Amino acid sequence: MVTVQSIKPWSNLSPSSQTKSSGVARWLTSIVYPLGRYGVLPFYFKKITVTGQENLPKDGPVILAPTHRSRWDAFIVPFATGPYVTGRDSRFMVTADEMQGLQGWFIRQIGGFAVNQKHPAIATLRYGVDLLRQGEMLVIFPEAGIFRDHQIHPLKAGLGRLAIQAESHYPNLGVKIVPISIHYSPNIPHWRSEVNVTIGKPLEVKKYATGPAKKESIRLMSDLNQALIEIDSL
Repeated sequence: MVTVQSIKPWSNLSPSSQTKSSGVARWLTSIVYPLGRYGVLPFYFKKITVTGQENLPKDGPVILAPTHRSRWDAFIVPFATGPYVTGRDSRFMVTADEMQGLQGWFIRQIGGFAVNQKHPAIATLRYGVDLLRQGEMLVIFPEAGIFRDHQIHPLKAGLGRLAIQAESHYPNLGVKIVPISIHYSPNIPHWRSEVNVTIGKPLEVKKYATGPAKKESIRLMSDLNQALIEIDSL
């Protein structure tokens, strides 16, 4: 059984009705999205419950900031926030290691792009800023690694720097960061597990783009950390 407990004003959108993302292979997403939503996920999981979809912006630049508890997160996030909900693609920022071979080709075709966590390239930051300037919806796991202890681990600063740089370079861009909590029951998901997704209220980056970038980035990530802790405990 798959349920979505939330306000869903865009729930009758098809995956191709409003998405306009560049760098996304439409022929592939037109197969992948419905296959995942109506085939793989309801087949594997007993129940998926999503709350807070009313907090997802309809348009404009957005960074989704989910907790990271399983590789299944890459499927659960688009299920809860993607084309069938908002009419928008999920542009994942993934580690460079994930972009190898056939898997890397697949990720690129559906709009993913790589970042080297140990040595982040300026080009990656610029690409992320450009996607936000185009009004895209990025997915960045702020904890970076996968953690299954239901704790919020230290957030990486890169998300905050990216968001503030985009807002600072393009005043009134309106970047928003949406905290998302993903829980699996049991902690390590398996056949017929249950999933609970909670989507929090967005943080408006323009409130943090008024002072020194480094200082404001720290403040932004501190507030995001607190927001994740609050919705993760629900």
